[in-house]
Amino acid sequence: MNIQSAINREIFAPRDERMLVAIEVRRRRKRRLPFVAPERKGNYVTYLCLSVTNKKPAQVFITKVKQFEGSPRFVKRSQWSVEQLRQVNGINPNKDSPEFDLLLNHTSDQWIASSAAEKCMFVQILYHACQNYWESKQSQGSPRLLRDQKDQGLSESQKPNKPQCPTEFVNCQSKLMGDACSVNMAIYRCKIFLNRMKNTVMSQQGRQLAEAKPAPAKASGSSPSPPAGRNMGNVVRRASHMVSEHGERLGRAEEKTAIMMLSARQLAETAQRLALKQIN
Repeated sequence: MNIQSAINREIFAPRDERMLVAIEVRRRRKRRLPFVAPERKGNYVTYLCLSVTNKKPAQVFITKVKQFEGSPRFVKRSQWSVEQLRQVNGINPNKDSPEFDLLLNHTSDQWIASSAAEKCMFVQILYHACQNYWESKQSQGSPRLLRDQKDQGLSESQKPNKPQCPTEFVNCQSKLMGDACSVNMAIYRCKIFLNRMKNTVMSQQGRQLAEAKPAPAKASGSSPSPPAGRNMGNVVRRASHMVSEHGERLGRAEEKTAIMMLSARQLAETAQRLALKQIN
């Protein structure tokens, strides 16, 4: 089971929510929390998750989830609704980058995703979720809300002060909010898969080299016996062979991904030309 499935099953399914996407992030600027006890501090991984409720009318939430080192469980930390999200800043509209900012009603978070592809996928899904939410809210919510408030006899000063301005997306690439969203999503998922595969291969390579490293000589100066030396050489050769095989597989996967990206761009350009012809 992958991380997204585990988070969805443990955090969102019991709350009758459905997770749309989850990405690993870290802060660009760490906050100082002097009130946190030293024994509670530790290494952890932070995930930003986007979820939607199963009940109608659907609500969209951004949730911060943490997984502490040595623990298989996930812990929900903070949650914000889309109505609290005032602005999404993509930082650089000209190229893929892992940095982005989320401006909420009373705070602003500056994040770095584990890769530019994960950030682009998160922003793209978040944009379409916000668009669908605000369109449905404008079509059905406002008149009925005012009628219910009048029926309850609430004055203007007693009415809840909820911001009704749609979320603003600034400095985001146009391809994240364009018509070829499914094509871009396939490209991002390929990039994320390759990035995770590279990290896995690098970690395996580090473990294999650490295991193949010969033990230090004893103080007596005795050298290892010839059979032990031959066994150590075999381990090193097997580790090197496995690393080279992984490298070849990564190379072939990168070539296929480049071909897929080129085909996707050509498909997107063709779809755009057809759309322009139909408009004209």
